[in-house]
Amino acid sequence: MSARVPAWRIVRCSAVNAAADLRATYTWSTWLLGWLVRMLCQVLFFTLAGRTFSGGTHERFLFLGNSLALCAIEAMMVVASSAWERRAGTLPLLVAAPADVAWIFVGRSLQWLPSGIGTSLVALLGLGPFFGVHWTPATAAVAALLVASTAVGIYCFGLLLAALVLGASSWRNVASNVAYLSMMAVCGVEVPVDFWPPPVRVVAWAMPLTHGLDALRALVDGGGAATVARAALLCLAVGAAWLVAALLLLRGMAARGRRDGSIAFAI
Repeated sequence: MSARVPAWRIVRCSAVNAAADLRATYTWSTWLLGWLVRMLCQVLFFTLAGRTFSGGTHERFLFLGNSLALCAIEAMMVVASSAWERRAGTLPLLVAAPADVAWIFVGRSLQWLPSGIGTSLVALLGLGPFFGVHWTPATAAVAALLVASTAVGIYCFGLLLAALVLGASSWRNVASNVAYLSMMAVCGVEVPVDFWPPPVRVVAWAMPLTHGLDALRALVDGGGAATVARAALLCLAVGAAWLVAALLLLRGMAARGRRDGSIAFAI
């Protein structure tokens, strides 16, 4: 029965709920004066700490990394918001609906993407000139595309974590916080990826944030279009791989829940 409902329609309907959640979570004043100011202060803290301890040699590196990481922080909130469905008692209804539950979850937390993309762009475009990062209309447009690509890729990775955490929803905040903090540590946000030993680098290369940062830094440093495009495509490809894995896990969770009845229990 689920095959009768196209995936695009499922995602669109779920996205309507996501938009309603965003309106319920934020007003313009709470987003601007609460969330946005807090995130900009985080970027300033790490960037100015770099200026203090490195004599300014790594200032731009830290600014770009921490600005782009803001979209990762919000994209990873998909883990918590997906787990809310079980705690709210709506997960059995979603599984019983005549639609693929995996695509329902893809659209259900999309509200974090525009917020995260907007936060990163305000940091990059608004604070950039203070740290030697200047934008033209063309580079600003490309930067917006790179931020969006990175956020989408990380969102796909977050969906996989959400599928794992749905069976133990009390771990939702731990999983999302550990995930984005680990990305900030190993994906080139605070230190170059080459700083880490080879096993850690492999983990970093499996994260969309690493490739999104490579593309953004290549853009700012005047790298060729081919270099920027190659890194951006890697970001999207890695994100697509995580999405496929997430869809399989979400469908497996639903099938297992139907068999043993565990879908109805909040943990």
